Amino acid sequence: MSRPWQVLRALRLRLFGPVKELVGTDQFGNKYYRVPKHETRAGQIIPERRFVEAINREPYQYQMGDFPTEWEAWIRKKRNDPPTIEEILKNENYREEMKQKIKDVTEKEKLLQVKEYKEGLVAEPVQTRVKGHASAPYYGKKEPSQDPTSTASTFQPGSWMPPGSGSAHNK
Repeated sequence: MSRPWQVLRALRLRLFGPVKELVGTDQFGNKYYRVPKHETRAGQIIPERRFVEAINREPYQYQMGDFPTEWEAWIRKKRNDPPTIEEILKNENYREEMKQKIKDVTEKEKLLQVKEYKEGLVAEPVQTRVKGHASAPYYGKKEPSQDPTSTASTFQPGSWMPPGSGSAHNK
């Protein structure tokens, strides 16, 4: 670059700041930019910044999966070079293959488990019913009592006996 161009570029950077560079676009139409490392008028060094302009999205509407993981890794500076469309497609195909393999293995495992149950090699899991939590006031009952009962005014220490522990059982 010639000296006058360098001076003009430095002057533009000092007056207007750095220009964002379009790095790439994904298959959804999102555009990825970077602002290179630069120096402010005060001499402060600003590190490289990476960001995305999502198509037809507000920042608060971002959801997981809206951007390819390869581009997210680039934005978060987990990788230096931006991904290529070939790399993204290759990784997407790999993920689909893995999903299918997992589905096949899960189905085989279920069939093997059923076979083992039928042959009596493995005991079938016991199904337990949870009625409620032990700290609930109506644990084990069908529903809570509508009429609260209190013995606060009539309680006498030592007068309560557990059910089934009457004098007939002590003999």
